[in-house]
Amino acid sequence: MPELPLEAGPVLCRIARDAIAARIGAATENSRLDHSPSASSATPASPDDESRWLDAQGASFVTLTQSGKLRGCIGSLVAHRPLRDDVAVNAVNAALHDPRFPPLPAAELPDTHIEVSVLSTPEPYPCTDRADAASRLRPGIDGVILEFGTHRSTFLPQVWNSLSDPDSFLEHLVRKAGLPSGWWDDRVRLSRYTVEAFEET
Repeated sequence: MPELPLEAGPVLCRIARDAIAARIGAATENSRLDHSPSASSATPASPDDESRWLDAQGASFVTLTQSGKLRGCIGSLVAHRPLRDDVAVNAVNAALHDPRFPPLPAAELPDTHIEVSVLSTPEPYPCTDRADAASRLRPGIDGVILEFGTHRSTFLPQVWNSLSDPDSFLEHLVRKAGLPSGWWDDRVRLSRYTVEAFEET
């Protein structure tokens, strides 16, 4: 992932909110923002530095919630465009094109909470079987991608907040991919990644 400065949280969340507002015709207000402890080692950036890291290719997920409940989540697993563009596009898609939810109306944007996660490059996570995969996962740290044929799913590390047991985490990941409960196959491919997560407060 790009090297992110201390100011990354406010900048990225503002990009996400402004992109949604521009698409749905809603007004925006400046928000107080916070970032996750994982970003605490970042350093302040000058305006030139800000442009540099925003222009670097990056992969992000944008998560929308209302009163603590999911309202949309769309993202990129592999960096393929500037981080600023990736956040803006994923924010609009989370608001309007998550198939689990109707498009977000302008009236709901003020009550919508935004979180932006910037992903590291996914790395292969070979395992001998499902038990081996579960035993070496790092709760609260690892995001996981599961791939099998045309089936694919991922969970951000934030999902550990509600699925803290590795076996349960994998089981729900399997079901999210459209595969049956308890399923496993030696040909499954797993990858894992970490995130720096920033959210509005």
